Amino acid sequence: MSKATHATRLSVVLLAAFAVAACSQSQVESADKSAADPGHASGEHSASSSAGLPQGRAAAGEHLANAKGKATGQSCIDCHGADGNQPIDPTYPRLGGQYGDYLAHALQAYRSGNRDHMLMTPQAASLSDQDIADLAAYFGSRPSQLRDLHGVN
Repeated sequence: MSKATHATRLSVVLLAAFAVAACSQSQVESADKSAADPGHASGEHSASSSAGLPQGRAAAGEHLANAKGKATGQSCIDCHGADGNQPIDPTYPRLGGQYGDYLAHALQAYRSGNRDHMLMTPQAASLSDQDIADLAAYFGSRPSQLRDLHGVN
């Protein structure tokens, strides 16, 4: 075996070892965080978010969902119903059981103005990242009444 081939193989082996070590370390850190976070073990927190948000706390989200917003004087529950499953208007979405990441992305889009609705845009404008994560965790944890509309006219 030539020295160049040996050096290439050694480089590949070393890179693989570093990758395994890095993955192992992140799993250890994740396990340490879970063990140190009593809410995580009880299901209080959702999985990490593709929306780049902190961990959501369903109990805090429930509190926010019932709080009246300053912009509209309405709460999430007022418009979307109990558990997010009984909207007062048939054009309003059911939130209960929806993917938390979808809800988080939607709220971020309302907050930024990239998604516009006369009630939701001002309602979301003052939400922090943690508020959005908490609301997404809460509604994502609710029973689902979502259904596939394929073939519905």
